[in-house]
Amino acid sequence: MALQLNIVSRERRKYRLQDPPATSRKTTVPHPTLREDTFNNNLPSGRYLVITMLHLLQRYTTESVTSGHPDKVCDQISDAILDACLAQDPTSRVAVESFGSHGTLMLGGEVRTNAKVDFKKIANKVYREIGYTDKLKVLNTIAKQSPDIAMGVDTGGAGDQGIMYGYATNETKEMLPLGVVLSHALARRLEKLRRTKKLKWLKPDGKTQVTIANGKVITALCSTQHDKHISQEEIRAQLIKHLFEPVLGNLKKIEILVNPTGQFILGGFAADAGLTGRKIMVDTYGGVMPHGGGAFSGKDSTKVDRSAAYMCRFVAKNLVANGYGKRVLVSVAYAIGRVEPVMVEAFNDQGKNLTSVVNKHFDFRPRAIIERLGLRRPIFRETAAYGHFGVPGRPWEKMIKI
Repeated sequence: MALQLNIVSRERRKYRLQDPPATSRKTTVPHPTLREDTFNNNLPSGRYLVITMLHLLQRYTTESVTSGHPDKVCDQISDAILDACLAQDPTSRVAVESFGSHGTLMLGGEVRTNAKVDFKKIANKVYREIGYTDKLKVLNTIAKQSPDIAMGVDTGGAGDQGIMYGYATNETKEMLPLGVVLSHALARRLEKLRRTKKLKWLKPDGKTQVTIANGKVITALCSTQHDKHISQEEIRAQLIKHLFEPVLGNLKKIEILVNPTGQFILGGFAADAGLTGRKIMVDTYGGVMPHGGGAFSGKDSTKVDRSAAYMCRFVAKNLVANGYGKRVLVSVAYAIGRVEPVMVEAFNDQGKNLTSVVNKHFDFRPRAIIERLGLRRPIFRETAAYGHFGVPGRPWEKMIKI
């Protein structure tokens, strides 16, 4: 493995100093674990490119946000509407987006459901439950689902085309990268400190971030909305005591950053627009692993952007749990209206292809995913903050024997 890493590092350094050749060329690498086509234009190519990412990132940074972040407010409203539809009609088709800005929230998208749902009432209820007290004007433009989409989904096909990824690692009990776990832990605790009134000056909007170097935290950041009557010095002191130390332990070798702009009084929609699906890296693997690009919130499980990403995580986690690798990446792709995926691929940190194992034990057809994970239930609003993965009790986190 050391030789493997040296080869990759040397090739990547060389690439940074020169333009790629005009035409693609293959480079034979004299090492038995690397295929002849491992490198293309002096860069790791194909599945090995992602494998090398697992090793080459000596430093990486991940972030999380509280439930009061504008984008997450929108995610929660969209998923609350989804849950309300599923609670009355488990076969509901829902694709709802929310956009909030300066006192106004617009609801858009398409649904096909027998449920009777007051969309505006749900939006205002979620907004209040998060902790905001200002008046919110809600505009509803949700319409019926296009019959062109329905005709493909009704036969069991995918609700859209797209690519989805799932990842798992044995480095934490949550089977997620350490930075992802810690950034969420900081954000969750920040919200807990507000809701329990341990720190009464905290307001709903907030963000956290950690930088990891060689498996250890070197920088931790918190930007949090606060009451205008408290000083930044007091905010920093209290967050070190009640937030950073309980989550991270000894802070001696960690740079702590708190509200780097100097203050954070205005938050939520009063300070920034929010939009459903704009925190997809927070929702998944923190940017450490690839993301197909499709958001989760506001979508029922016929939308493979969501359901297949959950299935990929389920498969990756159980491959790691059953000893098929220390780190596993699973990818799948679909064509709209088609039942069978156009691609399934899986491999581990040693470059071993696990696709045959996946195809033997797991069914990636949309209806099969829905049935296996029980995705017609109203279980989605609580996933819309602090990440969709690594939380016990969620069906895609269940451990099975392969």
